[in-house]
Formats: sequence, structure tokens, C-alpha cells
Amino acid sequence: MYRIGFGIDFHQLVEGRDLVIGGVTIPHHKGALGHSDADVLLHAICDALLGALALGDIGMHFPNTDPAFKDIDSKILLVKCFELIREKGYRVVNVDSSLCLEAPKIKKYSGQMREVIASCLDLTIDDVSVKATTTETMGFVGREEGLVAYANVLLAK
Repeated sequence: MYRIGFGIDFHQLVEGRDLVIGGVTIPHHKGALGHSDADVLLHAICDALLGALALGDIGMHFPNTDPAFKDIDSKILLVKCFELIREKGYRVVNVDSSLCLEAPKIKKYSGQMREVIASCLDLTIDDVSVKATTTETMGFVGREEGLVAYANVLLAK
């Protein structure tokens, strides 16, 4: 039996925060604002995993009102979501994800991101796709006010 999940996440970009995407800290003058480390990509993957099995969303499992999750490393959240999937008897087949941001260019970091995600989900790097695009300077992403991540996952029982 197969289940497909889709996740999406948005974060505002601000001065004075680290930019963590896919478990990798990327040098940039702005970082993502959030209760945790604000890793937009891992949050989208978490929601895709949870959504595939109708287990709610990341905010339900890790509320931003809970001090326990303040500045938490999102790799921990991803592993916890993966554990929920495994408890239901499923495994992850693959992850396909897309980032939408104007800057910085993430191509040189995407391999590291794929490795991090694969290690959290007991996959090989060939089972994880991380792509990126811009909005051609349009909208909040184009003005570098925020970034967006999309993720699809396939689960198998």
C-alpha cells in the first residue's frame, strides 16, 4: 500500500538569524524567522510525511507556543515525524522537494541537504531530490522578504 503526502512551508527572512535550509547552515545576511531554527525545507517535508498518513501537521505535533521547541534543530523534528511514520508500519520511498528563494543560490549546498535528509529518513541520497527556483523578483520571495519550500513524499507499507 502506498500513500502520498504534500507539504509546504513559508518563513520570513530577517537580519540577525542564521539561514538553515535542509539541515545546512548557509552563509547569508538574512535568516529565517521562526520559533525553531525555521528550516523551511525540513518543515515542508515533516508536513508531507504527516499528511500522507493524515496525522495532522507540524504545528499540531510541535506547537510554536511550546518552549521545548524554541530554537530546536529541525532535524530532530524530522526524525520524530519519521518515527511516527514507522510506528504506522510505513517507510519512505522518496522525497521530492523544491525551494523558492531569490538569494542565496543553494546549488552548492543541495548535495549536503540531500545527505542530511536521507540520513534522517533512512534513505539513500538518490531517493532525495532538492531543487530550487526564484520568482524572478516578483512577490515577497522576489523582494527577499521570505522563502518557501514544497515537498512531496511517497510512503510504502
